[in-house]
Amino acid sequence: MNYLETFNQHRSLLFGIAYRMLGTVTDAEDMVQETFLRWQQTTETTVKSAKTYLSTIIIRLCIDRLRSSRVQREQYVGVWLPEPILTQHASDPASQVELADSLSMAFLVVLERLSPIERSVFLLREVFDYDYDDIAQMVGKSSANCRQILRRSRQHIATERPRFPVSHEQQEQITAKFLEASTQGNLQGLMALLAKDVTYWSDGGGRVAAALKPLQGAMKVARFLLVIHSKWLSTPVAHIIEINGQPGVVTLIDSCIHSVTTFDILDGYIQSIYTMRNPEKLKQDFNLC
Repeated sequence: MNYLETFNQHRSLLFGIAYRMLGTVTDAEDMVQETFLRWQQTTETTVKSAKTYLSTIIIRLCIDRLRSSRVQREQYVGVWLPEPILTQHASDPASQVELADSLSMAFLVVLERLSPIERSVFLLREVFDYDYDDIAQMVGKSSANCRQILRRSRQHIATERPRFPVSHEQQEQITAKFLEASTQGNLQGLMALLAKDVTYWSDGGGRVAAALKPLQGAMKVARFLLVIHSKWLSTPVAHIIEINGQPGVVTLIDSCIHSVTTFDILDGYIQSIYTMRNPEKLKQDFNLC
């Protein structure tokens, strides 16, 4: 068996699982590398399906990583958000991840509210379409138990994430209008785009200035965004690019990335705004700086 060739056939799948489980590119890549190291130590006679075997390794690694990082997440300064990934014209493993709603920032944020096992079962079944017997083997539960876990997870996801389909074209249009209104200081223009109960999330990781708690309400969020622009973004350059499978905004100051902003657009209005400012989560090359 050619270990490297077989592994590479499933690398993008493994990265896709790990990124959705952990929410950061670095951790996902670490899990992929560790999976490969363990794969090399496997004897051919013990493997019936390379895909299932490799998926089992990485899902268990991710569960362990989530459990060990719980205290670190609890001590995180301010809001913790998943790391945004560029999904347009990229050559890294993230570009090979099958784009779907499951890659959106809003969906990843909802997943944070599930336990590691719940997240595993939900992703493996709903996103990656594994059968219950395989999932049971991967997470160490019975098939019947996995069905129950999935049912609870679906209910939780449905409660937290109501779905109103929005086309990619409409997302682009609303994102462009948002960028125009915010850069021009147009309060009424912003208000027209925001849902009444819009929530603004900002992750600075304690390293740079960011709102320590989510802000809610159209007027509060709109005014906050305009204050940021007038005080700290006097000479920004902003680009609309595809981030996590959806249109987003990358803002640069002095030719370097200042922030990455993505949106949850529901029923034609911006329901949530996610701004990443933590330098540790903005190390990727967005081909702009």
